[in-house]
Amino acid sequence: ALESSLASATELCHLGLGTMVDIRQSFEIEMKGAIPDTVHVPLFEVKLMLGHALTEGEQDILDAGQPKDMDVQSFFTTINRLHHAHDNLLLCICNSGRRSIYAAQMLRSLGYPKALSVAGGFQAWKKLQQS
Repeated sequence: ALESSLASATELCHLGLGTMVDIRQSFEIEMKGAIPDTVHVPLFEVKLMLGHALTEGEQDILDAGQPKDMDVQSFFTTINRLHHAHDNLLLCICNSGRRSIYAAQMLRSLGYPKALSVAGGFQAWKKLQQS
């Protein structure tokens, strides 16, 4: 399965078996709020770095803010540290849970089989904080 529920993702992080990877752009995190203890890897910037085409909507989101100071090497170093060194699940989280499915598939295609998408995304996480 490519998806994890938010409850399992949170539990895996508490147990030290996973790390949440926030794949939103920097301005989205600034506007909507950050999730504590996540690693920030902006998906659209990674797609560009890897030479993947962006859709018009993705390009718009990318253009809406300042890019993060990240290059291909720092991307792979970050992911390798989590995936190989700590043997952590890469729990990709976006705003609603749509982009994170793409991110998890992309990471798997790059050779990281322990990538999962967190269902519901930041919106679900925020609801959980309010309850």
